[in-house]
Amino acid sequence: MDSKVRAQVLVKGRVQGVLFRYVTRDEANMRGVKGLVRNLKDGRVEAVFEGEKGKVDEMIEYCHYGPPAAKVSSVKVTWEEYTGGFKGFSIRYRENNNR
Repeated sequence: MDSKVRAQVLVKGRVQGVLFRYVTRDEANMRGVKGLVRNLKDGRVEAVFEGEKGKVDEMIEYCHYGPPAAKVSSVKVTWEEYTGGFKGFSIRYRENNNR
């Protein structure tokens, strides 16, 4: 069994207005990954993924291409301490929401 991990992912490119958050939520739910996804004011999308390392790695890989209308130019991954603080995977609608 994989160990539990947490990754913060910042996705840059044409990633807002292309269903990126909704498809990311669906992909995470299919894999049993918990966390959040939200648009940032600077045009990027931020996602935080928690779960088994292999499944989190799959979500990071997904972020490199996103849904069909997205054009991802860069993905920055920051590994953080696993907290287990998420009940599921949610879309946040304002950048200033606390995690």
